[in-house]
Amino acid sequence: MDRSTYSPTQPPVRDHSVDHAACVTIIDDEPINIEVVKAYLSEAGFSNFRSTSDSRNALDLMEENQPDIVLLDINMPHRSGLEILELMRQNERYQRVPVLILTAADDPEVKLQALRLGASDFLSKPVDPSELALRMENVLAVKAYQDHLARHSEMLEEMVKERTRELEISRQEAIHCLARAGEYRDDDTGQHVTRVGRYTRIIADELGFDRQQIDLIEQAAKLHDVGKIGIPDAILHKTGNLDATAYAAIKQHCGIGSEIMNPTHSQTDADASHPANGEAETLESTRSPLLQLASIIASSHHEKWDGTGYPKGLSGEEIPIEGRMVAVADVFDALSSPRPYKKAFSMDQCLEILEEGRGKHFDPRILDAFLRRKHDVIAVQRESGEQT
Repeated sequence: MDRSTYSPTQPPVRDHSVDHAACVTIIDDEPINIEVVKAYLSEAGFSNFRSTSDSRNALDLMEENQPDIVLLDINMPHRSGLEILELMRQNERYQRVPVLILTAADDPEVKLQALRLGASDFLSKPVDPSELALRMENVLAVKAYQDHLARHSEMLEEMVKERTRELEISRQEAIHCLARAGEYRDDDTGQHVTRVGRYTRIIADELGFDRQQIDLIEQAAKLHDVGKIGIPDAILHKTGNLDATAYAAIKQHCGIGSEIMNPTHSQTDADASHPANGEAETLESTRSPLLQLASIIASSHHEKWDGTGYPKGLSGEEIPIEGRMVAVADVFDALSSPRPYKKAFSMDQCLEILEEGRGKHFDPRILDAFLRRKHDVIAVQRESGEQT
């Protein structure tokens, strides 16, 4: 057991930069040692003490009082100071709490072990009161600086998070504005692009994409028809069947949209005629994952599973999977939403038409994923006021 003797002395010069109201927890199996340390520290201006002479109560005492510093004996029955120190460092709440070891033990291996476990400083018993107060103040000054740095780091982290949130909101608004630009002349609410994005998200989730990929796919899907910006109103608003000239013009919106998403890259007509070229070149032309994917979707969402789509006549898995997903979402929304030239089809009619396109227009696996999540699709329709 460690013992010390109290000898009154002139109190040391007090460091007013140290919080003398800090909670000081003293753990020593000898009550007299606790009282001696309290007396010394009271002389130095400290007043907020918590203590126990039963080492089994040490962690409970800390839990109740959240100490700013712990003065810890080493040789104690039931639970040694080293055990307590090890348990403290395993608990995130106490990892940064400084621990000042007060011990009569002079075994260097014990000191090394205590240091490895995170002891802040050592004092040998019997304790010199001036040295005790100064060591306390030094350790607490270091802790105060560390706490200041931690608070500053937390503040900076929160500022970064807030700025990131603001940037994400701005990005979302920019995406939506760009997406609406392509739909403005026949859907000035922008709900079509929002719904297509959400339907595509549902499909991606059902297919097992991870959260980050799903978020990216939803945003990119909203930009699928941005190329309509380049289509004349006379053709875009033409009712009834399109003649060959008008249909050829309409098909250009895929390439226009792809080029808008990739301002550093423009495909030649020859390039566009080769199915193998499109996706690989797109991947090399932009550093933005969102614009990269939006370009792929813009150029591929009118391709058909059987190879009869446009602009490149891709078939099967030659069509990027994101384009295949948007194809289902886009056609469903076109069928289930009213347009100036038609009324909305009923849900049964929409599903019947989608089924007719199985294996021809649509990838069967993606169509099945969409149909399995019919209840989520209906929920999106309700929210947008477009339930059929």
